[in-house]
Amino acid sequence: MFLENTVNHKEQFGWIEVICGSMFSGKTEELIRRLKRAQFAKQKVEIFKPVVDVRYDEEMVVSHDSNEIRSTPVPAAANIPILADGCDVVGIDEAQFFDDEIVKVCNDLANSGVRVIVAGLDMDFKGNPFGPMPALMATAEYVTKVHAVCTRTGNLAQYSYRKAQNQDIVMLGEIDEYEPLSRGAYYKAILRDRLRKINVQESKEITPDKNQSTSQDIT
Repeated sequence: MFLENTVNHKEQFGWIEVICGSMFSGKTEELIRRLKRAQFAKQKVEIFKPVVDVRYDEEMVVSHDSNEIRSTPVPAAANIPILADGCDVVGIDEAQFFDDEIVKVCNDLANSGVRVIVAGLDMDFKGNPFGPMPALMATAEYVTKVHAVCTRTGNLAQYSYRKAQNQDIVMLGEIDEYEPLSRGAYYKAILRDRLRKINVQESKEITPDKNQSTSQDIT
């Protein structure tokens, strides 16, 4: 369980908290909860998200259950330090979409006395570590891994299975495009997808092209 730290003003150093997990696991919900607690305590808080994340709102950070908090969309991690000047707490959502500079930005902020709270997907839809998240998790003082519930087994889910055929690593989507799955359910789904692709390919090779002429065509 995550226990919130207290600022030691003699040390003058902050820290990094990472909230990670699959789609629909409550990452953004937990990020918003921590940030609102800081705001209630009259701390100066700034929240950032990548400009590509426009699923619910262009400016608000919004969780899947419609909880929200105002944020500043930025095109690159390098924009954050300038906009976060004088803050006590900095929140960053969807960190996996940022460039690798986000790791240095977070550490520089923490070294200057700022509490940095980062939320993001730890794995992409292929089950591989996602963007800068592994490095952020390695350098953070606190890492909280949250889980969704597998829609097929009811077990804890840590994989974000993409139902759409798009193979791009970055693809924004919701429940129509993604499904949280447990390890067993995920690998069964991946195997089924591979077999389906093989069957489709074999079917294309066997079926003749109707547009091609045959030896029986009259010339």
